[in-house]
Amino acid sequence: MAVTSGPPPYPGEVLVQPVAGDEVGFFTDSSICIGCKACEVACKQWNNVPVDDIRYLNSSYDNTGELSANSWRHVSFIEQKRDDGVAWLMNSDVCKHCKHAACLDVCPTGAIFRTEFDTVVVQADVCNGCGYCIPACPFGVLTRRDGVIDQPAETHVAQKCTMCYDRLKGGDEPACAQACPTKSIQFGPLPALRERAQRRLDVLHQEGVESARLYLADESDNEIGGAGAFFLLLDEPAKYRYPERPVTPTKRVQGMWLAAAAAAAVALAGVGAAAASSRR
Repeated sequence: MAVTSGPPPYPGEVLVQPVAGDEVGFFTDSSICIGCKACEVACKQWNNVPVDDIRYLNSSYDNTGELSANSWRHVSFIEQKRDDGVAWLMNSDVCKHCKHAACLDVCPTGAIFRTEFDTVVVQADVCNGCGYCIPACPFGVLTRRDGVIDQPAETHVAQKCTMCYDRLKGGDEPACAQACPTKSIQFGPLPALRERAQRRLDVLHQEGVESARLYLADESDNEIGGAGAFFLLLDEPAKYRYPERPVTPTKRVQGMWLAAAAAAAVALAGVGAAAASSRR
């Protein structure tokens, strides 16, 4: 199977469907996002994600607000006032599938694991609902699913995007990428996606869109080891409510434990020396 992107600005480009062992991910080009929310609907339909209380949030046309256990894709509408009126920044957000995933580090049950496609997945039937992963995520992606009457087995457990793990194993692309009408969301091998994203960025710069930039495309703007989902943005990350330089909270845990162990060893040595001298 081949995943073909189009219509323009990606005419005729082909990404070969990856196999187990390949590093895959999402490239989201916000410059061609039209805010249709087809990705949100496709994600909910395929993954049986419950519908949140759809309501007016007094925030443009955004009615999901943020990523959560019940919103694995979130299309943001960021209004910007200009001299000639109002402009929108639209972008479909998703779990970043961090290469150094803090949620995976802190999970005590092994419910969160890294797949053969280098993606990060939560197993609902193994999750005990402890919530350790929620504050560990530097992007605020994870929450617990509560109050879903027709899915009692998934109540109080953490949930997030799986990058349609079941579809990947069956040779299909994720539902959101397949549903996106402009191919703002693209799926495939990360090296090929990064090359494509750089070409698109070069075109935008040539067209005078100097504010365009790549976010999480490599490790230059983050301390999460890179990401399995990266973005082409038309403004600073903060305008999209992204951290400017996200850091894995558990990055220094190993060093902290080693330092604590070294300090304990020094303390024990001191106690031993004091005890020995007192016997003299």
